[in-house]
This record gives sequence, structure tokens and C-alpha cells, in this order.
Amino acid sequence: SDTVNKQQLKEFINDNVKLNFLKSSKFIKADFEEDKQSLISWYNSKGYRDADVITHKVEKIDNEYIDLHIEVEEGNKYYVRNIDWIGNYKYTDEFLTAKLGIKKGDVYNKERIEQRTLFDGQNGDDINSLYSDDGYLFFRLEVVEVRAENDSIDLEMRMSEGEQAIIKRIILKGNDRTSDHVVLREIRTLPGQKYSRKELIRTIRELGQLGYFDPEQINPQPIPNLADGTVDIV
Repeated sequence: SDTVNKQQLKEFINDNVKLNFLKSSKFIKADFEEDKQSLISWYNSKGYRDADVITHKVEKIDNEYIDLHIEVEEGNKYYVRNIDWIGNYKYTDEFLTAKLGIKKGDVYNKERIEQRTLFDGQNGDDINSLYSDDGYLFFRLEVVEVRAENDSIDLEMRMSEGEQAIIKRIILKGNDRTSDHVVLREIRTLPGQKYSRKELIRTIRELGQLGYFDPEQINPQPIPNLADGTVDIV
């Protein structure tokens, strides 16, 4: 690699690949295939959208050691140019772009774009969470690369907001530690209210604090009903 900073590449390999190329490690073919994909994903995160491993060669030195030769084609480094929003009525283009946190001129990082649109950690600061916290359980967003020219990529954010889902039923399963009403009085997502992902997460946390249940085993399952715009939560 002549383009990508070699020190960054070494640090990535040290920290992320199972087969550590920089020190003695057993060669396992399945791990190597997974590591190749990790390497490409790392290049992608640096803007090298078309990067690929062209060839690799394993040469046996003796009964203990091999040499591993990897040829990478980096391709062009891409940057975000235009971001267009389609199908948004609740929020303006400017608000959504600010919420996205990715602007014109930023390095094109597909993984980061997916995080900021679909799910960006427990804080729920992404576009999908913005809508689902306000009841838009039927919200859908597709990120489309509409144009890639020279070193620039144009994105279209194609969305369907849908309707705000109303909670119809709360269905408890697996509770044999206490009476159901003890559980129900802790639930913040009640029938008749708008669905809210944020309130559902808060409910899980508070149920875990009761001491009756293992918090990791509390697994809420929203079951949406598109026909009447409602959702059951199991």
C-alpha cells in the first residue's frame, strides 16, 4: 500500500485481525479469510470504497513458518458530495443532515453512514431512532449511491415515514417470579400511547432494577400491525 498511511495499517492489523501478521501466529485458513474481509472493511472506512484483495500467496519456509504475500488494490479515495433527502415530511432536509452528522467533503465511510442512519449505539442518536422514539415504527430508510464520479459520491436518503404506531397490547411471557401487575406498573409503554423505542429501553432498565429478572433476559418484541397502525409489545 502506497496511499494509506502504513503506520495506521500496522496498528489496525495489530488490533483487529485474528491472524497477527506482525508476530508469530498460527495460520488458520478460515481466520485468514475473515481477516481479509476485515482488511477491506478497514480500507472502506477510510474512503477506499472499491478496495479489494487482488491476490494472496502462501509460501512455506519450513515446518513451522510461512511467508504470506497479500496484494491489495486500493482504488480511489472517495468523499461525500451531495446528500438529498426524499420522502421526509416531519423534518427538514437541513435538520436531518445535521442529525446525520455527515457533511459534504467528509470521507465516504459506508459503515459510519449505516450507523448514523440505522443504529448508533445505546444512545439512539441516529436517524432511525429519531423516528422510532416518536412512534414511527413503520419508518423505513434506504441509502442509495446515485452517483460516483472521480473522487465524489452523491447520496439519496429515500425514506418512508409511515404513521405513528399506537400501542395496542402489552403481553407478558415468562414471568413466574411475581404477579403481573407488579411488572405492568413499571412499564412506560402503555396501551393507547405512541410507541417509543426510548421509553421501551427505559422500561427494560427499570424492570431489571426490580430484582426479579435478569436484565439481559428481558427481550421486548414489538409486533406491528400495518393494517390498523398499532403495535403489540411482547
